[in-house]
Parts: sequence; structure tokens; C-alpha cells
Amino acid sequence: MAAGSTMSLSGATTRLPIRKAILISMLPADLPLADGIKLARDVGFEEIECQTVDDPKQAEAIRIAAGNAGIRIHSVMNMAHWSFPFNSPDPEIVKKGMEGMETSLRNAHLWGADTVLLVPAVVNPKFSYFEDAWTRSQQQIRRLLPLAEQLKVVIAIEEVWNKFLVSPADFVRYVDEFASPWVRAYLDVGNMVFYGYPQDWIRIVGKRIAKLHIKDFRFRKGQTEWVALREGDIDWIEVYNALADIGYHGTATVELDRGDAAYLREVSRRFDLILSGAKA
Repeated sequence: MAAGSTMSLSGATTRLPIRKAILISMLPADLPLADGIKLARDVGFEEIECQTVDDPKQAEAIRIAAGNAGIRIHSVMNMAHWSFPFNSPDPEIVKKGMEGMETSLRNAHLWGADTVLLVPAVVNPKFSYFEDAWTRSQQQIRRLLPLAEQLKVVIAIEEVWNKFLVSPADFVRYVDEFASPWVRAYLDVGNMVFYGYPQDWIRIVGKRIAKLHIKDFRFRKGQTEWVALREGDIDWIEVYNALADIGYHGTATVELDRGDAAYLREVSRRFDLILSGAKA
């Protein structure tokens, strides 16, 4: 039995102490905001992750809808980082990226969320790994730390398919170099499947993990695709064991396609199976 395993003497496993959340973009498009958020609660989600909102009236409407539904907004997904990466040599692009993060941090404060997800940089033929992506993005994030501390909101770095932070060792080093409680890791269980195993990333990144994204991925004959939870190639039992080993007890947000009530209820059911360590 692995260290930290939650398996009992009878062979049954214990549900991980992780709160289930849903990304706001998964809610049915044909429902009013308030009804969609209430549906999320009704099908079994405890929390919700929202996306950056520039309009103060819309931000307030989201705050009220979540409060009325009795569901907590736990995190904000910054929406500016793809179009306006911090490592761009264009100061105007970087400025817009910084403004997007400042808005996200203020959204989080308004909504009572404790985390903002940030993809810090992009590596491509124009942007080198260390000189551009690593160094420039860290410089900009350090400029955001006073606001993050003031608002008591963590900047959580996510690894994605942008050829940056492609190993757990790099991920750990990048986060640790800030030496700040306001910079942590947002670990997506599906994103590293191209170049590693989520259970390894979980154990190596460990206590730095502020939040999790949950989704599944499949490799078939050279083709790749996102699939329904527990229908891909992720070993969810190993993920369960790794999360138990590090004692993670925060929030995990499912990040899948939009769907109706029946679809969301099934997503919630499969999410429960993952958190309970159920075998396939």
C-alpha cells in the first residue's frame, strides 16, 4: 500500500477530501446565469470557477447569482494570457496582459475567490524558453505580487501545451523562485499527458499545488482527443493515490465541454468515482 493511501482494511477506499467545482463555461448556454449556477449546485458541484469579467455590472451579477445559489466562486481563470503573453517583446501586449491579470485579481476579490489561474508565457520560434518566457514572465508576475498580497489572492501558475514548464522539475523551480506565498501551482491533470504522468507531477509539485483541473485524454493510433472522464488513458487510481500521498484537500475543477443538465449530472457522477478511488 502506498504511503498516505486511504484504503481501509476491508479494501474499500475513502473519498478524498477534495471539493468538486465546475468551470462556468460548461453551464448550458440557453439558461440564464442564475439558473445555470443553481443547476451546477443541484447536480452536485460545491464550487465554481469563473472567467475574467471586464464589465463591473456583469461581475456583480455573477457575485449575486452565486450567492443566491449557495455555491462558492473559488477561482478565476485569467482570459488575457493567450492573446497578451507576459514574455512578448511588445510593451503594449505586455501592458494588456498585466491589465487582464489585475482585472482577474480584482474579480477574485469581489467574488470571494482565493486564486487566479495564470498561464505565464508562451514558447515558440520567436520566444526562447529561458531568456524570454522564463525571465520576462517572472519579472511581470513580481510586479503583480503587491496587489495579490493586498487582495489576498494567490496567482496560480498553470502548465499547458505552450512548450513551457514541460517537466515537473521546471514547474517546481519556476514557482519556488518567487519565494512568495502568493505564487503557487495550478495543476491540470490532463495537460501533461503528452510528456509525463499526472501522478508524478502531483507528487513532485506537492504542497505547491493550490488548485486542480480535472479532464481526461486519449491516445489512439497517432490521434489524440479529449474524452469523457474515466474514458481516456489517465490512470485515475494512480492519480487518486498520488493526491492521497500529498494530502491534497483543496478544490478540483472539472474542465470539459458545455452540456445540459443530464450531461452535467453524469460529469458530476464520474467526478465522484474519481475522488472515491473507484476502479474502472
